[in-house]
Amino acid sequence: MTDLETDLPLSASGSAGDRSFGPEEAPYAELRWTRRHGIAAHGYDLVPGVPRQLDPCVTRLIAPNPGVMTGPGTNTYLVGKRQLALIDPGPEDARHVQAILAAGAGRIRWILCTHTHLDHASAAATIKRMTGAQLAGLSAPDTVHDGKLSLDRVLMDGDTVDLDGLALRAIHTPGHASNHFCFLLEETRMLFTGDHIMQGSTVVIWPPDGNMRAYLQSLTRLLELPLDILAPGHGYLIGQPHEVARRLIRHRLSREGKVRLALPAHGGATLETLLPHVYDDVAAMLHPIAARSLQAHLDKMIEDGEVLCTDGRYGRKIAP
Repeated sequence: MTDLETDLPLSASGSAGDRSFGPEEAPYAELRWTRRHGIAAHGYDLVPGVPRQLDPCVTRLIAPNPGVMTGPGTNTYLVGKRQLALIDPGPEDARHVQAILAAGAGRIRWILCTHTHLDHASAAATIKRMTGAQLAGLSAPDTVHDGKLSLDRVLMDGDTVDLDGLALRAIHTPGHASNHFCFLLEETRMLFTGDHIMQGSTVVIWPPDGNMRAYLQSLTRLLELPLDILAPGHGYLIGQPHEVARRLIRHRLSREGKVRLALPAHGGATLETLLPHVYDDVAAMLHPIAARSLQAHLDKMIEDGEVLCTDGRYGRKIAP
């Protein structure tokens, strides 16, 4: 099977009534995936707290934490049949925890964290205590002040978690965070991407733990994997995984090109003066967030030897 095909429009019901979605619209790939797996009554609304079956092996719960950084909320996935792995338990929210426990119905054996940012991993300790499940992932560096996990298993790249015959393979994908993993359900070739790839927007790369070079390398690595569908940490399922990865690589390199054009020949530009030129296609209210990724671009270009920084002022390095 290749990347999820696109075809004719698909109809679904939701809060705005019956609608038809084409291949370029956000709900389309999810609607196609669920119908391929015999789940015909799948609506288009993303509703927190309501379990949504995506295929025979995967159920999604959305946490009630919508926002600029989280979209409709953080996605939590229950993966398996008789035994379950919980991917990204989400924020420490009593309603969300209870919804997870109800949907898991005593079958949760593993808790897997794509990374330790608070919106993805805060509830891990509570759910571990209440279920006795094993907690697996990778701790953040001591310099990073996000959630700290008491891990039962430290994951390494390529490790697998067995779920009574189903295999989840851990893929180390640093970039957004140094301890970021994606998880590949090998039976269906669904990749749980956490914040490596989000539906509807690009992710923030926030140095020093976030690293633009590592992020681009991690995206490139996805091109080598057998993938049919992406299950992101926020938003709908995403089709055509390899094309999505290629598009994100092109986007980041294009943004780097805008940095290059905006830099003066000698040092003098600050991050603040570069920001409106490099992110002129982004609303000004989002510029404080974009500044983090701009810093990551500048750090990469300094490592590449094409940018100089002196006292917080940046310029293109001119060959003698």
